[in-house]
Amino acid sequence: MHRILWIVSAVALVVVMVGAMVVPDDPEEPPGDGCPPRDTRVTAPYAVTGYWVIPRADRCVTRSMVEGIRRIGGDTLITFGPRFAVGSDPDCVIDGRPCAEVPGTRIRHVYSYTTSEEFGKGMLRCPGLDRRVVVGERIFYRLSLAASCTDPEHDLVIVSTDGDGIGHLMTEASAYGMTVFPGLPAAPQREGKPWEPDLDHVDALNAFTARVLADYRQRFQAMTAFGGVYQSFELAMRARSDTDPIIALYAAQHEVVAAALPGKKLVVSPYIDGRRGRGFPPEQTEEGLADIASTRAGLPMAVAVQDGRGTGKVPVHGEQEDGAVVAPRLAPVVGQVTYEQGYYGSTREFMVAAARRVPDGVELWANVEGFEPTPVPGECGRVDPLPLRGRTTKARLDQQVMAVAPYSAKIISYGWEPFFTCQDRPGAPSLADGIAQGWQQPIIVNAYPKEMNGRPGVLVEGYHLRGGTLRFGEAAVAQEWHAGGRLESAWAPHTPSGPWTAITATNGAGHTSTSPYVMPGQAPVPR
Repeated sequence: MHRILWIVSAVALVVVMVGAMVVPDDPEEPPGDGCPPRDTRVTAPYAVTGYWVIPRADRCVTRSMVEGIRRIGGDTLITFGPRFAVGSDPDCVIDGRPCAEVPGTRIRHVYSYTTSEEFGKGMLRCPGLDRRVVVGERIFYRLSLAASCTDPEHDLVIVSTDGDGIGHLMTEASAYGMTVFPGLPAAPQREGKPWEPDLDHVDALNAFTARVLADYRQRFQAMTAFGGVYQSFELAMRARSDTDPIIALYAAQHEVVAAALPGKKLVVSPYIDGRRGRGFPPEQTEEGLADIASTRAGLPMAVAVQDGRGTGKVPVHGEQEDGAVVAPRLAPVVGQVTYEQGYYGSTREFMVAAARRVPDGVELWANVEGFEPTPVPGECGRVDPLPLRGRTTKARLDQQVMAVAPYSAKIISYGWEPFFTCQDRPGAPSLADGIAQGWQQPIIVNAYPKEMNGRPGVLVEGYHLRGGTLRFGEAAVAQEWHAGGRLESAWAPHTPSGPWTAITATNGAGHTSTSPYVMPGQAPVPR
């Protein structure tokens, strides 16, 4: 899932809704930049507050993207780090020679790195060897990774960029009161085992990482948006061996981050896989979280667990549905089977296990996958790179929020483009439009029996619950108590009966939950 995306349709701007919050405009907008004025209002705050984005060389496109995300409550932007790859870029030419050829200098290894950022002058350390050149519409940097410019042998990295997408993102996010986590350079992959890093090149990777982060420190340290970095190499959050190569990579690269950016946050987004026969049970996530946390090198870390619903690796069904046939969009992944036959557990069960013992210095986040495992005819989504993915709906996203919200400090989503912006046809609403239109719909994420003033009732937790009624099956009961917070709470008098109670909320503004929350009863549940 962690790969750069290409848009399949035009970016759909989110329409302005009623009710607005304003964030400070920091830094001040430069005059005459040719872009529309910023609108920093949050008009449709949703439970998901962070998104993976693609840096754009065009400042105005960047502003439009950031504004659309901020409008629906986003405050966090994450980018993937480009691949630090073995091999040169043949399009880079200096003084009529390939950039990888340096007369009078012995070159050991050559690496390439295709990004969307322009580095500062501090990246050019060795006169004559380190160079910045423009070839057509592309900018190239040739950089030596040697410890000293006078070393007899050098490793080179040839960087190619189309403009300063990361710089624009930092500037715009600062103005909108948001936080950015640019991706660390991603390690080379092992030939024949692309899911593992090639540790033979980890020293060169770390030398380049240190150079990039030193440049970030110089250019971005004063910007309010610079929150830390994202670890781009993916791994499963399960029990791992003492010699695991990805954990070794994390430990080595995170030491570099700690030295270059003390106090900045590391974000990691491991995946879970609950498919029987291919994945692992929820119980392994606790040890997997501990293994990842052991690599943080003293830095604060956020572990944003991929919920697995977009890839079809983990379902979001309720416990009462164990014996039900899987949702149609999951059948291409596990077949026409029941949830219990196809999976070890649901997203909620994996999150419960992960939350049992969150290590010191770590925040548990959730990454709800904003797409479907495969597209259906007439549906927009991702066509490149493979595998194909389809778009989902706000109602499905609400179900994912229901599964993760009680256990996560923050909910983010992969990824803004194309999944939240593509349109099935010209003029049709995007997923972001659907969120903007339905942001006031209540989402219940937890419920349990609770007495108040000696009266039996049910307390629910979630989003946009204030006022109105709670419906228990066929019975609608007026709310009698409400409290705010990251998760709101609401109470109504009711005595549950039977093994399960389906609960929906209709708030004071007249908006109703898109999916019921099913609360276990006090009676024994038949298995």
